Amino acid sequence: MKHGKKYVDSLKNVDREKLYDANEALAVAVANAKAKFDETVEVHVRLGVDSRHADQQVRGAVVLPNGTGRKVRVAVFAKGDEAKAAEEAGAEIVGAEDLVARIQGEGFMDFDVCIAAPNMMGLVGRLGKVLGPRGLMPSPKAGTVTPDVAKAVAEAKAGKIEYRLDKTNIIHCPIGKVSFGAEKLYENYATLLDAVIKAKPAAAKGQYIRSCVVTSTMGVGIRINPNRVLSVNE
Repeated sequence: MKHGKKYVDSLKNVDREKLYDANEALAVAVANAKAKFDETVEVHVRLGVDSRHADQQVRGAVVLPNGTGRKVRVAVFAKGDEAKAAEEAGAEIVGAEDLVARIQGEGFMDFDVCIAAPNMMGLVGRLGKVLGPRGLMPSPKAGTVTPDVAKAVAEAKAGKIEYRLDKTNIIHCPIGKVSFGAEKLYENYATLLDAVIKAKPAAAKGQYIRSCVVTSTMGVGIRINPNRVLSVNE
């Protein structure tokens, strides 16, 4: 595969054989960002679990202290007082049967996060085949099925992200923008990794964090020492 000049230049500044400490890896990722837009920085963590087994699933949500740097459009399934609270909290789309009809009939998907009041899940369940594959199906584990929809909207706006295993036992998450700088990115990174470590299933055997890589949108993957995913003073 042929890479562009900026990628090749960035590659010269990364030791592909080295396992970096997280602080250093993020500093290198920021320094190497060459795109004309504000690149997103992502973390990819391979875990020593088997996602095919229910007792080895790793999934949750966490609010990043410095946000994600992106505007989040929130859709909420709610009625009455809960709908009003969601609107006052800043939700862009609020509805019930009418919202289901828009999604089913018009293919409306102009939102990034989907939240539902518990009494709406019978209705929202009809959208499983549409929302599920896009990672938008509300879930109690992710805090997106809740009686306090206003709080959930506020957290989504503040930078709450969901982490979950894919089929290859890897968690992929954005932790902010290059413009945040290495220090703020590390704060977000440490918050995410701390949550993932605490979510370790009892059934997991052997080394839990198998590998960890950070990269910017157009950048080179930088490997973090899996035995030192958090700095020594965390």
